[in-house]
Amino acid sequence: MQTSPIEVQKSLKDIDYPVHKKALIQHAKKHGASKEVIQVLESLPEKEYTNAADVSKEFRGK
Repeated sequence: MQTSPIEVQKSLKDIDYPVHKKALIQHAKKHGASKEVIQVLESLPEKEYTNAADVSKEFRGK
């Protein structure tokens, strides 16, 4: 997957935390995220994310 944490965070701008993985993906799609960003979000663990740092922490492992 060729995308950066910055691109992932841009696609999640203005999302209200806490949020579940499914809502992250829906928000990103609604805001025109790239296919690569969607793939990253789909690969994240199924859990509730409390803030942007929580998402980034999981993403860095990819």
